Amino acid sequence: ILHNFIPSYESSVTNNLWSQGAFLLGKLNCDEFAMGSSNETSFFGNVTNPYGDKIVPGGSSGGSASALAADLTPATIGTDTGGSIRQPASFTGTVGLKPTYGRCSRWGIVAFASSLDQAGPMTNNVEDCALLLESMSGHDSKDSTSAEIKVGNYTSKLTDKIKGLKIGIPSEYRVDNMPSEIDNLWKKGIDYLKDAGAIIKNISLPHTMYALPAYYIVAPAEASSNLARYDGVKYGHRARGKNLIEMYENTRGEGFGDEVKRRVLIGTYVLSAGFYDAYYIRAQKVRTLIQKDFSRVFASGIDALLTPTAPTPAFKLDDELRKDPIEMYLNDVFTVTVNLAGLPAISVPGGISENGLPLGLQLIGRPWDEGELLNIADILEKETVSCGKPVRWW
Repeated sequence: ILHNFIPSYESSVTNNLWSQGAFLLGKLNCDEFAMGSSNETSFFGNVTNPYGDKIVPGGSSGGSASALAADLTPATIGTDTGGSIRQPASFTGTVGLKPTYGRCSRWGIVAFASSLDQAGPMTNNVEDCALLLESMSGHDSKDSTSAEIKVGNYTSKLTDKIKGLKIGIPSEYRVDNMPSEIDNLWKKGIDYLKDAGAIIKNISLPHTMYALPAYYIVAPAEASSNLARYDGVKYGHRARGKNLIEMYENTRGEGFGDEVKRRVLIGTYVLSAGFYDAYYIRAQKVRTLIQKDFSRVFASGIDALLTPTAPTPAFKLDDELRKDPIEMYLNDVFTVTVNLAGLPAISVPGGISENGLPLGLQLIGRPWDEGELLNIADILEKETVSCGKPVRWW
């Protein structure tokens, strides 16, 4: 619906980067309106993971992750609404950071779900991730959700020292039917941090089981509202119609892809009269409980949490098992809690799957404490098995 739209503005995040000397090499593909976990919903066609022909790179920031993995760029950026930076980073053996909500301005970014969206850096190593975050973040008066909190010198926080830090291992992230290679990866990550001097603590986040259904109510509801502006009147695609209403209907019917239509329908349904209280308000109450779970854990002295990033390695394009949208949504099971709680989280390469594909480990940090999060991630990155360079299938 925006294929012929050329913006007359520059986003605050990219403007920060250009003003500090970064160069724009080009624009990268992503799932349509960031709605997808495999980059197969893009209007322009799917992105392929450099680790293999017909392998997805994850989504929605799959183009960014693939460009990194293929050495087309040393650094790039993405947006993360429910894991769209971290999951593709896991699938491509790269590093992806979702900052605390409000750390990076959302002004100029096409909105999916305004209370969840957050821009973040994607790089080949943690040090570059820290450097990029320093440049792209900061308060922006044009964004009412942008926090007036000083940007840290994140590269100086990479001290190689985590002795005595308490790392929480949430029991609720051991989901049913989790592949043994993901469980083994998690155990190795725990051992790496323990060897580096961290103190490992088993913790509980009791409302985690409600995170995915709550997310898939809140996010489509906000998407339904945000995407109402695309009607063919002011900009973007416009279809013909006998009258104004028919023009709206035809424009949105032709302009939006199937996944976008599906989420708009879900969002409109949960916001409609008679269902608003039963679904949307209840999901927001669950979101508050999830936030309180994290607050309680951090108040107990936990410095960060360690989990897998994704429940599987990258899967094949047109995977029959994932043609059911619900199956695809389950790929976000380890990442959506962070967005609902507004916390920072990072995915770093953790190892190789049985099929030779990258696997990622996720660290979740305290709000506004990206410096410590990056320091722990830097240690983990140095300890874990290197994923090496991708074998370019082409």
